[in-house]
Amino acid sequence: MTIYFLRHGQTPCSHDNVFCGGGLDPALTDAGQQMARSFADAYRSTPWNAIYTSPQTRALTTAHPLCNMLGTKPEIHDGLREIGYGQWEGKTAGAVSQEFHDDYLRWTADPGWHAPTGGEAAIAIARRGLAVIEEIKHLHSGNVLIVSHKATIRILLCSLLGIDVGRFRYRFGCPVGSVSQVEFSLQGPLLHTLADRTHLSETLRFLPGT
Repeated sequence: MTIYFLRHGQTPCSHDNVFCGGGLDPALTDAGQQMARSFADAYRSTPWNAIYTSPQTRALTTAHPLCNMLGTKPEIHDGLREIGYGQWEGKTAGAVSQEFHDDYLRWTADPGWHAPTGGEAAIAIARRGLAVIEEIKHLHSGNVLIVSHKATIRILLCSLLGIDVGRFRYRFGCPVGSVSQVEFSLQGPLLHTLADRTHLSETLRFLPGT
């Protein structure tokens, strides 16, 4: 089985580089919708056995163009939602550092075990996300698409590849509209592609934001 981890398209929050987790549910921008259509156009011929998405609007909307082309519906799983940023939602890193300075220092040092103020630690996302992966492995073979979020995807990649989840912010990039590909075999998970965006136009690839 091979899982493709697709981060949703651009939102106003990703454009402005503010914390946007499980507590916010912004829609895609026009550019974000273009990213979703570009992915669908590029991957429509891939023989998909299942498509899973986070329940959040930005993930669902990103999955829609491909699902519409294939005439299928996504499996919505709450375990794929974004990490909760608690009281940091909608704020810039600079604002968070000022308002929640000690919590921010602890989180940046080790987000694996230290949660944002009122939010979730990465280890909690690893637990719920890996449970979804195990469920998918039990139910499917072949190619499976997961449409999720920046932190969630990076935490899952760390977990699958044996990297400390406390390093998830510092080991993998995951820009909007990017896809990473992991093959599962008897030898374990093998990363084939990381944060690929070749399906996007040059204009979309170089938009500001995260």
